[in-house]
Amino acid sequence: MQYTNSFGGFLVATLATASMVSAFPTIPPRVPVPVSGISSMKQVRNNQYNGKSKHGTIALEKAYLKFGVTIPDDVSTAVSRVRTEMLSDLAALGLYKRTNGTGSAVATPQEYDVEYLTPVQIGNPPQTLMLDFDTGSSDLWVYSSNTPSSDVKGQTVYDPDASDTSMKLQGQSWSISYGDGSSSEGEVYHDNVTVGGLSVYPMAVEAATDVSAEFTSDTDIDGLLGLAFSKLNTVKPTQQKTFFEAAKDKLDSYLFTVDLKAGEPGTYNFGYIDHSAYTGDIAYTPIDTSNGWWEFSTTGYQVGDQAYQTEPIKGIADTGTTLMLMPRDVTVAYYTAVEGASYDRTQGGYVFPCDATLPDFSFGVGSNTIVVPGSFINYSPVDKTNSSCYGGIQADTSIGFAIFGDVALKAAFVVFDGEKEQLGFATKDLKLADGSRVVRQSVQVNTVTVY
Repeated sequence: MQYTNSFGGFLVATLATASMVSAFPTIPPRVPVPVSGISSMKQVRNNQYNGKSKHGTIALEKAYLKFGVTIPDDVSTAVSRVRTEMLSDLAALGLYKRTNGTGSAVATPQEYDVEYLTPVQIGNPPQTLMLDFDTGSSDLWVYSSNTPSSDVKGQTVYDPDASDTSMKLQGQSWSISYGDGSSSEGEVYHDNVTVGGLSVYPMAVEAATDVSAEFTSDTDIDGLLGLAFSKLNTVKPTQQKTFFEAAKDKLDSYLFTVDLKAGEPGTYNFGYIDHSAYTGDIAYTPIDTSNGWWEFSTTGYQVGDQAYQTEPIKGIADTGTTLMLMPRDVTVAYYTAVEGASYDRTQGGYVFPCDATLPDFSFGVGSNTIVVPGSFINYSPVDKTNSSCYGGIQADTSIGFAIFGDVALKAAFVVFDGEKEQLGFATKDLKLADGSRVVRQSVQVNTVTVY
């Protein structure tokens, strides 16, 4: 419920004012308190996920938009073509009809195709929403009861009026917008947020009051939980802490770990390291938080069994980006080792024959070498005959740093250590989506067309 002119409202308002000074004011008795300072949360499969709707070009566009990059003409043209084809496929199934220049869809294309989500409880009594955990952003925003019904396409919404612990932050608002005109914005509430039994109160919950159509294509994604640093938070005039930052004093150790997997749910653990989840030792490297990201540098990289290149790659660890975006010279070096690979203007990226054997891509962190299997880099077909496939490694264009997205992170056990401001990478047993074990691949050097 929202507190108004009552003693209860005065009390909660007082607590909210105190929270500007202290991250953790006294918690009202009705707010659940965790019994320990650790939390483990396993992802669950997105019911709307359809592997056939994976489109590398759209995943690349999404990444460019996220980081404020002007979309290259090749990518923009390719995305327009892909979306037109998707709508044509729906029309053929009787699920889409265009009339007088406008369209109406019974089913919407799953453009961004997030395969796994994480359940989060908000409010008291708890309301469970399925959120996308994103280490490359810093907002916890959700569809809400204040979101116009026309903007809600089946998502579960957060209702602050149904929560005994919600309190609207007067004068605070948030807004996320991208270069293509897509956006979401809304109001801000303090409420109780629980992840895997770990409860944080007060936690800023950004409730959407307007969401553009580009955000609504996946009906099972109810919002996003950012795990970067508050410098990137979009709430104004007062930036808010992320869930990880707000939980700092509650955690046994101020860290969380990410163990993403291919073809099965991954796990996010807060406050501890599961030593059974990795092999060997964890190698750590310092991070630069000045820009709000988990930014680090590799010691170099290697393509297949070629010589290790001691050329550091500066990048960020980002669970909210699907692909690996590498410097152009690194990208070219990789696809030079793939027979039949080329830059395809019609696809807006590097493609190769789907039956090609892709070399592994390795990068160094401290004393460890993380090997991304070539099979992980075969992202998706670009045609209905499955003859040509889109690469999971693409160029970072003018972002200014590389993006180690899900393609890379699925190959490692990663520790996000906020206390020591470092990232830890460890190797782990890897399996393909079909359950078979990964086999390392060697390379042969070819020529590749570069644009």
